[in-house]
Amino acid sequence: MKKALVIGGGMAGCAATHLLMQKGGWDITLVDTAPFLGAGVRTSWYGGHPYTFGPRHFLTRREDVFNYLNEIIPLRRCPEHEFITYVEQDGAFYNFPIHVDDIAKMPDKDLIEKERKELKGIENAHNLEDYWIGSVGQTLYEKYIKNYSKKMWLGAENSLIDDFKWSPKGAPITEGPRAAWTDAISAYPYAANGYDDYFDIATKGADIHLSTRIEAYDIPNKTVIIDGEKRSFDLIVSTISPDILFDEAYGELPYVGRDLDLIVFPTESVFPENVYFLYYANNERFTRLVEYKRFTGHKSPTTLIGMEVPSRNGKFYPMPYLSEINKAEQYYAEMPEGVYSIGRAGSYQYGLDMDDCIEQAMNMMEELDHGGREHPVPICSALEYRRK
Repeated sequence: MKKALVIGGGMAGCAATHLLMQKGGWDITLVDTAPFLGAGVRTSWYGGHPYTFGPRHFLTRREDVFNYLNEIIPLRRCPEHEFITYVEQDGAFYNFPIHVDDIAKMPDKDLIEKERKELKGIENAHNLEDYWIGSVGQTLYEKYIKNYSKKMWLGAENSLIDDFKWSPKGAPITEGPRAAWTDAISAYPYAANGYDDYFDIATKGADIHLSTRIEAYDIPNKTVIIDGEKRSFDLIVSTISPDILFDEAYGELPYVGRDLDLIVFPTESVFPENVYFLYYANNERFTRLVEYKRFTGHKSPTTLIGMEVPSRNGKFYPMPYLSEINKAEQYYAEMPEGVYSIGRAGSYQYGLDMDDCIEQAMNMMEELDHGGREHPVPICSALEYRRK
């Protein structure tokens, strides 16, 4: 029987473990530094309300990815969800993505329409600022994007953010339906404990080491030290930042983390009907609020709101700089056949979500079935643009 090591027990690591177990012929060891499986997708409770670290609705454009998870933990579709943004200078909430109907309500609508007629386009955009100004004009960029993005990336100037094609949710300006994702399946588990049952089912039969840190890596030889024991594997699937695997030989890869403040309100709901997120595009220290029962379907006379504050706490969002992406590629170039790096941290790609983690695990299995791989990061829909 062949031996596989899975590093990290979040969605990507559990999906890889499950698919390997289904295939058979693998003795799998899973290692995670946390005392539980699921990472930020694990359900916690506060004030009697279930929540995850940040909203974790399941979004995908692929029916097979949805069906995979839905067969293990039944999912409730929630296609009606909407996002709105508070623009302080107007004293108003508007839809996001930016909607043409809202422009007509804005005090500077004439200037905005003039700028839209003079758009330069995005063909020559070199950074996030160029992209948005070329897409929507200077005024809408300043209303919606400028301050929000600067908060999101802890003060990084938008003119320096040069990996930006993940940015708009569908399109910079939309018409018609106001749902944030009109061409994707949006869902959340029916179960009160969210995705938790999946993590246990997916890893059943694996040798699981929680609260464990791998002490040393020799990735070229697919060898690590766990609990003082040197162990070699036929396959390594890593979901952690690739620089960790090589002792930061080419430099540390930067990330932005999150602090999460939880607030219980003495009302059944706070947000307008169908609104799941409130974004704040001004000088607040937080970026967005989420009303958890919109996703979870939890019934209660009170409601739980999560406030997300960008911080250095954790490695949740890879910095969108091409220089850092190129640095990550240097680490991938050191990975031999039989080593894969998947998930948001493992791929060093901000735009990846849970569905992409599953898709990457599926693509990895397909490559293994065909006896090889083209790249340590299996291509998924969110990564295709980079590979072109």
